[in-house]
Amino acid sequence: MYLHIQINLYLYIRKLNLEIMKTQSYSKGDLARAYAPDITYQAALNRLSVWIRVNQPLSKALRKTGYYPKQKLFTSKQVALIFKFLGEP
Repeated sequence: MYLHIQINLYLYIRKLNLEIMKTQSYSKGDLARAYAPDITYQAALNRLSVWIRVNQPLSKALRKTGYYPKQKLFTSKQVALIFKFLGEP
């Protein structure tokens, strides 16, 4: 019984998280912090930048949308691509 309640709670929380992270434009910092809330702002930015750089299919897809590394804001299309390749935070 306890395990059943725990699983249902996990699924409910997961559903809430998916509803919160909508595909919309985000600042690079906000999206980075969503993926790594437990580290500093700059460390989260660095981590997201590395993930994008080493994921060649994601990098290519982002470049086709006009993305460049010094960009401060991700468009909703870019966010959708990040969610597709990295999963949602």
